[in-house]
Amino acid sequence: MPLTGRLSVDIGGTFTDLVLLASDGLTFSAKISSTPSKPEDAVISGMAEVLAAAGMPASALTEVLHGTTVGSNTLLQKLGARTGLITTKGFRDVLEIGRLRTPGMFDLTWDKPEPLVARRYRLEVVERTHADGSISTLVDADSVLTAGAFFRAEGIESVAICFLNSYKNPQNERTATRIFSQAFPEIAVTASVDVLPEAGEYERTSTAVVNAYVLPVLRGYLDRLEGKLRDAGVTAPLLIGNSNGGLSASATAQRKPVFFVSSGRSSGAVGAERLAAVLGEPNLVAFDMGGTTASAALIHRGVLSRTHEYEFRAGMSVPSRFIKAGGYMMRVPTVDVAEVGNGAGSIATIDAAGLLTVGPLSAGAAPGPVCYGLGGSRPTVTDANVVLGYLPPQLAGGSLKLDIEAARDVIGKTLGMPLGLSIEAAAFGIREIANANMVRAIRAVTLERGLDPRELTLLAFGGSGPVHACDLARTLGIARVVFPPAPGVFTAMGMLAGDVEHHELRSAQARLDRLDPLQVAALRQEMRLAATAALVAQGYAAATVTFAEQIDLRLDGQDASLSIPFSGVFDSKSLRPAFIAAYHDTYGYTPTDAVEAVALRLRAQARVSAPLDFTALKAAPAEVGRGEERRMVHFGRIAAIETPIVRREAMAAIAPGPLIIEGADTTIVVPPGAWVEPDATGSLVATLGATS
Repeated sequence: MPLTGRLSVDIGGTFTDLVLLASDGLTFSAKISSTPSKPEDAVISGMAEVLAAAGMPASALTEVLHGTTVGSNTLLQKLGARTGLITTKGFRDVLEIGRLRTPGMFDLTWDKPEPLVARRYRLEVVERTHADGSISTLVDADSVLTAGAFFRAEGIESVAICFLNSYKNPQNERTATRIFSQAFPEIAVTASVDVLPEAGEYERTSTAVVNAYVLPVLRGYLDRLEGKLRDAGVTAPLLIGNSNGGLSASATAQRKPVFFVSSGRSSGAVGAERLAAVLGEPNLVAFDMGGTTASAALIHRGVLSRTHEYEFRAGMSVPSRFIKAGGYMMRVPTVDVAEVGNGAGSIATIDAAGLLTVGPLSAGAAPGPVCYGLGGSRPTVTDANVVLGYLPPQLAGGSLKLDIEAARDVIGKTLGMPLGLSIEAAAFGIREIANANMVRAIRAVTLERGLDPRELTLLAFGGSGPVHACDLARTLGIARVVFPPAPGVFTAMGMLAGDVEHHELRSAQARLDRLDPLQVAALRQEMRLAATAALVAQGYAAATVTFAEQIDLRLDGQDASLSIPFSGVFDSKSLRPAFIAAYHDTYGYTPTDAVEAVALRLRAQARVSAPLDFTALKAAPAEVGRGEERRMVHFGRIAAIETPIVRREAMAAIAPGPLIIEGADTTIVVPPGAWVEPDATGSLVATLGATS
């Protein structure tokens, strides 16, 4: 039987990671510099590299899985389409008013993010749908056409349409969408009921606007990528990683890009959940550090934490139930990830107060850190790690040679001299500040969720995660750190553990004890039929589709809800205690109030290929290479220590720190006082002792 393979690609701000899983279980990986101006170019060149290593033609690929930062970068850099909004008369300012909250109660310097749609492009039309779904005023076609003509004259590229109460009855909104699309086919249109048919005018408006803002950019990128894949001989379907850690058809991502803003990073968390089950580690923090950002996700009692609401903003993005109004709100299924703007490429500067700061500005792939020799002129975390001896003279499997002297020179001149520090002390300061910033992300998913990090295990991956993980663990009192197989490309590997997903949502507002079981049954059947039809249309057999259902519940009179899983016959009496228990876990309080239902959710999953099995993975043969090496490494404020350098392939038994373990995709730093040993999954497990 001819050899086939599944290719997974994760594009980051600095590197593009690729993993090829062949049908015989062998894995081949590559890490190459990203091409920010044309991200698809890095995908094609990286694909050629791993296919050549495997001796496999492009036509032998059965799936191409892709996680991309195009959506998030579009929001972060404000590079989206010129966007307009059409809404019910009297409600044009819902988007800007938001929730009348601030993310930090005592932060007097906080500024509300500028709306993605300027007020002059938020237009009103005559229509009215009431809260019970009845329509008192049909949408006025002339006002829709007038708005469209204005948008065309102003060069608007994408429009969101969001009418009051359309989640109850979408007739007016769908009529307006049809009229607009027929009259102005060159302008992309997003109807709010297509992305969020749920109560909450601000949440629905914001989600629809984000979708419209990102849509032309992501659609254009995926069109170019699919064309280049075909030109390269790929006939396999392209599946895109969504924010929930699952996979969806490229066509779905092009219609509903708001579901893919966190594409990529969520896949690493899903891979961590799968690996945690194999390791027998039910309570674990997945820590991912790349070149631009670092993120943390929680696996508690064996289940990856997910949520249905996320606010994207610069600095630190947290899909928290406690922090609101910090950025652009999206009510979509997503892995509960806390992210900070600190990565290996984060730039270190001296602020106006004379203090050393790191991030969130990153050198990215171009020009990159100074030590890359590609034109970078400002010191980064990578430059600091090179100076301190943590990184080898070459990265990315030897394809990127590092200029250590250039890193020393820039740190000394721009930071050391102004601060009165030696080069090594300044480099250590960069690393310590970056570590402090990244600890915030881990605290956000542990301490801020009422969990003691000392009772958890840290799973570290990403190109730079293993370089910093042990320091972060010691700061938080975590005793065990796991480095998975190929940690530098683990997010790409995590996509291989994902399932193809389709999500459905139906509003079901009523007191829980008064919710009509027949109505619930009808809505559940409607969602199942819709989800099955969508997956069958993508080529998956109906018999392979599985379902997971949830109901959003809240206390009567409250706004925030919790999603409670259920299956089988709907039983409101059993759901109440489940909600009360979840409420206590979240807020530390046991309520006695009445419980209200908000919405029903369905996640349908399908898969053709077998899911990733970490116990069956076999890395492609690698040359162990050099004999024992040593170099001087600065661990903390103590003098540099002569430290053994070993290849990961040579790690066959327990070894004490200090130790530097080098692989093709990342470097693992084991500090003094720690021990590291391999396990049956190919992971390395470090046990931390007292600081030496």
